[in-house]
Order: sequence, then C-alpha cells, then structure tokens
Amino acid sequence: MVQPLIRPRAREPLAAEALIASGVHPLLARLWAARGLKQTSDTSWGALIPPTSMSHIEEAAALLADAITRRLRLLIVADYDCDGATACAVAVRGLRDMGATVDFLVPNRFETGYGLSPAVVELALRHPSGRPDLLITVDNGIASVAGVAAANAAGMGVLVTDHHLPGTDLPQALAIVNPNQKGCTFPSKNLAGVGVIFYVLLALRAQLRSRGAYATTPEPRLDRYVDLVALGTVADVVRLDANNRVLVSQGLKRIRQGRMQAGVAALFKISGRDPGCASTADLGFALGPRINAAGRMADMSLGIHCLLEDNLEKALALAQALDAINRERRDREASMRDEALAHLDAVQQAFSASVCVWQPGWHPGVIGLVASRLKETYWRPAIAFAPDADGTLRGSGRSIPDVHLRDVLDLVSKRLPGAILQFGGHAMAAGLTLRASAFDDFSTQFDAAVRTLSGRESFEPMLDTDGSLEAPLVTTEIATMLGQQIWGAGFPPPLFQDSFRVIHQRLLKDRHLKLFLERDGLRIDAIWFNHPEPVAEQIEAVYHLESNTWGGRTTVQLMIEHAQATRPAADLPTPTQMPARAAS
Repeated sequence: MVQPLIRPRAREPLAAEALIASGVHPLLARLWAARGLKQTSDTSWGALIPPTSMSHIEEAAALLADAITRRLRLLIVADYDCDGATACAVAVRGLRDMGATVDFLVPNRFETGYGLSPAVVELALRHPSGRPDLLITVDNGIASVAGVAAANAAGMGVLVTDHHLPGTDLPQALAIVNPNQKGCTFPSKNLAGVGVIFYVLLALRAQLRSRGAYATTPEPRLDRYVDLVALGTVADVVRLDANNRVLVSQGLKRIRQGRMQAGVAALFKISGRDPGCASTADLGFALGPRINAAGRMADMSLGIHCLLEDNLEKALALAQALDAINRERRDREASMRDEALAHLDAVQQAFSASVCVWQPGWHPGVIGLVASRLKETYWRPAIAFAPDADGTLRGSGRSIPDVHLRDVLDLVSKRLPGAILQFGGHAMAAGLTLRASAFDDFSTQFDAAVRTLSGRESFEPMLDTDGSLEAPLVTTEIATMLGQQIWGAGFPPPLFQDSFRVIHQRLLKDRHLKLFLERDGLRIDAIWFNHPEPVAEQIEAVYHLESNTWGGRTTVQLMIEHAQATRPAADLPTPTQMPARAAS
C-alpha cells in the first residue's frame, strides 16, 4: 500500500466566524468553511434549481404528456447499477402516478452489455408487457447511437435521459435530456441519472398541469420518491454540489421520518442500519452495494423489483436475496483481489505508472471493484479485465485525480487502432472491450498514455485532514451531529489528526486491529479495519468519529483511516489502571 502524504486543509477563519454568527455549531462552521461554504447551506425544496433551464426538457415533457394522452406503451431501459435501478424505480412510479402505461427492461451485464444496444431493442420488441411505442432510457443512452437507430428502424421512438459525458456523435432520439450535453445551460452538471429523470418528471407534471390534467384531481406528489433520488445520487458518487445536497437532504429527511419506500426500509433492516438516524454513509456503504450486487452478480431486475415493491414483507424477502448476493460478491471480490496482487510483479509495478491485469476465471461483474482496490493499493490508474465472448476481454478501470481515464483510453485507441472495440466513461471510471490478443500491447500503450497525459511517472496519494479535534469534542453528541450532515463526493466527511498513546491492541477476526488509546487524559476505543499489523506505542492517527452501541450503551469510538509511529516502536504496555476519563 502506497503511504499517503497527510496534509491539513486550509482554515477559513472569516467564513467560519460568519457561519458561527448565523447559529452554526463552531466545529461544523470550521468544517464547512474549509470545504468552501461561506454561508448556511439552504437544503429546502425552494433552493432546488427549476427544470426549465435544462435543454430539451420541455420537448421531453410534451412527448411524455402526448404519450400518456394517447395511451401509448412506455418502456424504461435502465442501467444495471444503483443509480440506474433507482432511476428506473422513480421513472416507473412517477409515470404511473401520472397515468402512463409503463414497464421496464434492464440489460443483463453478461448478455447484452451496457445501455440501449441493438440487442436490447430486440428484447424490447418481445417484452412480456407488449411491444412498446416509446423507449425511455435512464442513466444511459447518450452513447447508444446504434441502439437508437435500431429502435427507430423498428418503429419505436426513444427519449434519452442520461448524465454521462456525450461523445462526438449523438443518438437520433426524439429528445435528449442530459445536463452535460453541449449547449445545456442547466447550472448543475453533477446530477446522477436518477436526478435527471426526477427533473423530467417535474417538467412532465408541469406540462400536464398546463393542459388542465389536475383541474379536478390532486397532483401527484413526486417528493414521495426523493428517498430513491438520494440513494441513487449518493451511490453513484456524483459531486454533492448545492443542488444535489438539496435532493440528498430531502431524501434523508423522509427516511428519518419513516416515510420511505418499502424496499428502502427493507434494505435498512437487512443492513442492520437505523433509518431514524440515516446518513449518507448508510446510503453509500450499506444500501447501495446491496443493490449494485444484483447487477454485478445476477440480474438487476431483482433490485428494481425491491424498490418498486409496496408490501414490506415481500420487499424484505427481496432485500434478503440482495443481501445474499452481496455476500457472494464480497467473497468473489476478495479472492480476485488476492489473485491480482499475487499475479502482479512487484518489481515491475515499482516502475509503472498504471496497472493492467486479467485472469481467465474472473467474474466480469466484479472487475470494477478489483480495479478500485488495485488503484488504492498502488495509487495509479488500474484496469482489471475478465474474459468475454469471441476472443475479447471486458475491462473496467478506476483512476486517480491526476489522470482522466476516458481521455487515456481515447489516446490509446488512436495509438493502437483496432485493439479497443468500444469504450466509454469519465475521468475516474471507464469500461472497455479489448481484443484479448492485444492485451500486452494495450498494457504498454496504456502506461505510456498515462505518462503522456499526466506528465508524471509516479503518483502520491494525498490524505486531507481537518487537523486536531479538541478532546472535549470527542463525544457521542458530536459523533451524532457529524453523522447527520450531508457528506460525499466534493464535500468529504471530516477526518481528524491527533497523537495518541496505545494502551492496548488486539486483532479481531484476524483482520481488524482493535485499539484502546489515550490522549490528554481521555481514554477511547478505536478500530482500524482491514489492518492486521500492530502499531507502535505512540502513533499519529487520522480518524473519524462514530457512535457505537453495544449492550444498550452508546459510546464514541475512533475509526482509524491511517496511522504512523511518532517514535520508535517498543513493547506494548498492558492496560493499566490510571486516572483518566472515558469518552462518552
């Protein structure tokens, strides 16, 4: 594992003072100011950017309103990740609320691949609900030039809703709603796929309202589905700008009030999380992976059915199935990661700017997770491949902030014509199909392209901290307050940095290091997950706070992210009884 360079975030005292003056807790004011907030963040519905500035959204709304009036059959074509699943559920629920005849189809990762392809069009034509008149893509479609052409040829119209970066050629759809398409003036470019379709539904409701559809009947309440919008937004790790913070905040508010979809409630229960104090961490690290596992290992329709189910008992059965698939995913990921590390030449990696690896028996649904682990281990762009059909490899890559992964693949495709059959993605993640015979040449050219575009031979991870946390603030109340905030991509959760004396340490399950620490008279429990090696007697630790409830008693503990010795290691002392207060 590459050791990070630890650096404290710059303090912004004037902004912090202004926040304190407006009533913000001094610690939150310090944290928010360091992340660029100069005034209290408005997360009410009134702060949401209106839909009208999004390109082609009015055309999309009119198209859908006409389809509802004419009783056309609509079919949602979803992506097979959590963003796609939540987007699909929001689309189906919202359109049905507005009178549409709608069903869904989600591509199978292992059979038809990503997005609206010609093969998916063939499946749509044979859909059990009947031949659709209009296909609506959610969280995909901006790159589906051939798929949209096939749908048009078959007499089906296509509405594309997506958030991914467009390529040179756009599909010939009836309308394209994507805040990242050229010319779109929508201020926030960070909506997830579920956010885009939510906006389309807002515009559709306004269109139906203008046509008098709700003159005598109540309008559908689309805020009922903001728990799904929050889940998909956090799980897709899009930047939590001011607009996304409104969506996530409103979603968490409904979850904490118990006003969530049955499937979301079931996922909280099966994950052992309390929805009454739901956090972005719950969405990103507990619920999201369980939904994603269905698309990685089996069929994402299972996850979508869970989110569409209104009966809690049935939703719980679906959530249990998702949990079992997620356990299988974790086991497969661990074995593949170990194989990858064993396969890679440590000496060669010391001189490489990237990582490319594949093994014959690898599962294509897990390679993205393996690439992510390799990126973290070596701190450089990594691509893991699995065998695909007809002598090809399917690859999934993850990158670091210094390297735009899609741009790298674009350069390789030009330097090595014919090797890459297709590719797509963005700065931090991308996928591709590669001729298996070209793997060695691709690895060489990929490494060269990383060096060319970054101008660097090696990379060093940075670990930004918020400095010291005063001992009186190490309490369950502070841990709860921090846990209730909206943290995520672009607004990272706080990490503190302090020196501790290690009183005692032991291994849990042969993988995790459990510690008992002391600092300034404060004794506190800590844990360092997936770190089995002992630490020195005196350490400098980077950590975050978390409440821990056990046996009916709630205490605060430190979750260690990184630690290093502050003086040479010595034999660890046994726990001693000395006057010191314990963290509450």
